[in-house]
Formats: sequence, C-alpha cells, structure tokens
Amino acid sequence: MSASRVVDQKIEQSVRRRKLFDQAFVLVGMAILFASLLTLALLFAKLVHDGAGRFGWDFFTNFPSRNAGRAGILSAWVGTCLVMLVTVAVAMPIGVAAAIYLEEYAPKNWLTAIIEINVTNLAGVPSIIYGLLALGLFVYKFGLGESIAAAGLTLALLILPIVIVATREALRAVPRAIREAAYALGATHWEVTAHHVLPYSTGGILTGMIIGLSRAIGETAPIITIGALAFIALLPSPPVHAEFPFVSFAWLNDPFTVMPIQMFNWLSRPDQAFQVNAAAAGAILLCMTLLMNGVAIYVRYRFRKKINW
Repeated sequence: MSASRVVDQKIEQSVRRRKLFDQAFVLVGMAILFASLLTLALLFAKLVHDGAGRFGWDFFTNFPSRNAGRAGILSAWVGTCLVMLVTVAVAMPIGVAAAIYLEEYAPKNWLTAIIEINVTNLAGVPSIIYGLLALGLFVYKFGLGESIAAAGLTLALLILPIVIVATREALRAVPRAIREAAYALGATHWEVTAHHVLPYSTGGILTGMIIGLSRAIGETAPIITIGALAFIALLPSPPVHAEFPFVSFAWLNDPFTVMPIQMFNWLSRPDQAFQVNAAAAGAILLCMTLLMNGVAIYVRYRFRKKINW
C-alpha cells in the first residue's frame, strides 16, 4: 500500500471520528436542553396546579390582606413594572455606552485591561452585595430612601455587567469588513459605529438585556436590603396625568413592593391558604418574565429582519 493511500485512510478516520464527536455533542446538548425545558414546564405546571384556586380578576386588583381569600397582588405587580421600567431606563443606555467605549474607542492598555477584568468579575458578584452598596449609596448618601428609584438603580447596577459583556460580544460579532468598507467611503469613527456597527449588533444587545432583566425581575435579596415593604396597601403616584405637563415623576420617590417580596411574605406564613397565593403569584411572575422576554425577542427579530447581510 502506498504512503499516499495510508495518509488518505488516516484522514478519513480522523474526519469520521470528528463527525461522531460532533453528533455526540449535538445529542448531549439537545438532551440537556430538553431536560431543562421539561424541568421548567413541570415547575410551572406545579405552580399553576397549586395556585389554580386564586387565578381571577380579584387577585390582580386586590391589595394584600391578612385574609388569604381576599389578598391580591395589585401593589406587587404595579411595583414590579415600575421598578423594571427604571432598571431598563438606566441599565440599557449606560451599559451600551460603556460597551461601545470599551470595544470601539478605549486604548488597549493596562488600565483598560483592569476595567474589563473588573466588569467581567462583577457579573458574578452575589446580589446581596449590590443591595448593601445601594443601601449606603442610594438610600443614605443620595437620600433616595426606600423608593422605587433606589430599587431600580440597585437592579440596574446588578445587571449592568451582564449588559456590558453581552453588548461587547455583539459588537465583536460584526464583521470587520463592514467597518473597513465604511471607512473606505469616508465615514468617521462615530458614523461607522452608529450607522453600521450598532444596527448589526442590536440583536445581541437585546439578548443581553433579556438575560439581565430575567435575573432582575426575580431578585429578592437586594430589594429587601434597601427596605422594600413586605405589606403595602397603596399604589405609587400615577406616571401619567390628565393635566399639563401630563407626565409626573413623583412615583420615583414612593414606597413599593415587588412580586418576589410578596411571595416571600406569603410563604413565611403558616396558613396553607397563603401558600396557594404564593404559588399563584409565582406562576404570574413567571408569565410576566416570559412576556417581557417575548417582547424583547420580537423586537430583536424585527431589527434582524431589517438587516440584509
């Protein structure tokens, strides 16, 4: 047998072996994915089954009560929506701007390397640390107190490293040829970034926001640390009014509660009826998370559809 024939056989065996490894990896990945989805589906079904007796309009429109049958989640879901609004309004522009600077403008030196390492490490810091930081900074130093603004800023700090890391990865995924073509046509650095790099990376940026908000909406420790109320029977001031100037920001200074806090409050009570309320609230919180993610995924799909690679 000639030497070339032996080499060809070895190459064929190597290719066959690598294909088997690829197929095995795909099968293992699919098994893990289906196991994770099945676990989520079972947990959701358990919550729906346990809380089925409380699903109704009254549960959404009633305030918390010492009577489990009359207790609702009105103040909790309104507070959650307002806190998430502040979180998005703060974390998204700051996180995207920081990522653009680090990836497109910052010089590659030791200082930038230290910043990048710290940003990556901050993504793994326990959430209670952010709560303690926010307690000293936002609640006491800035005088925001136990307010919606303090909670939104706390959760924005929590997810900021996630948004920065995901945005940088999305910016890196844009082909270098797109930048070079824009520069060749006389575009400035900012025009290349704003008109070409950002539109192509919008899908990845929104993915990072989805991941960050999915974590933030279920956080309890930092919200408890800054003084969220476990029982509140009033709503924050409405953001929109019928009179001029129509928009009000007084609600930012109002006390609040959120869905995880309300669930924790009910779970700490011995009455079994409150456990049913907690299960129903958990199912609704999961639906809110899926709805929020669904909206972000739809927006991401629309952005990607407008771009022709």
